[in-house]
Amino acid sequence: GMCFPCPEEGCPRMGHYADRFPEKLKRVDQKYFLNTAADVPFATWRQKVFIKLSGIKKTRGDINLVYYDTQGNSKEYEVASGNLSQDDIYTEYLDVEINPKNITKIEFLWNKAIFSLLWARLGAETVNIIHGADG
Repeated sequence: GMCFPCPEEGCPRMGHYADRFPEKLKRVDQKYFLNTAADVPFATWRQKVFIKLSGIKKTRGDINLVYYDTQGNSKEYEVASGNLSQDDIYTEYLDVEINPKNITKIEFLWNKAIFSLLWARLGAETVNIIHGADG
């Protein structure tokens, strides 16, 4: 619990995410982090997000989720970007940097890529977030 919140560029991650920090890989005695819960299921920091859109049929833009915690920290994660369709369910695995036990709110954000009078009609019909043994 002493490592967070991470710096703006994020925490150096072990394994799959280590390549996101090429300059830090060159350092001697660099510390890397693996987020785990204290109890089973240990993978609560990995969350699987499903979002089904409502509103207009097709548009361009991106969908983000913002996590807020009890200490006033927040972190934004991109779930989908580009051509968006009401017919699709957008799924993404997120390795959150905010302790899931301290999350107070998760906000859905829709950012339009082009100006359209219809943009305000886009929303989320459902947002499901699952965490557990497999995220």
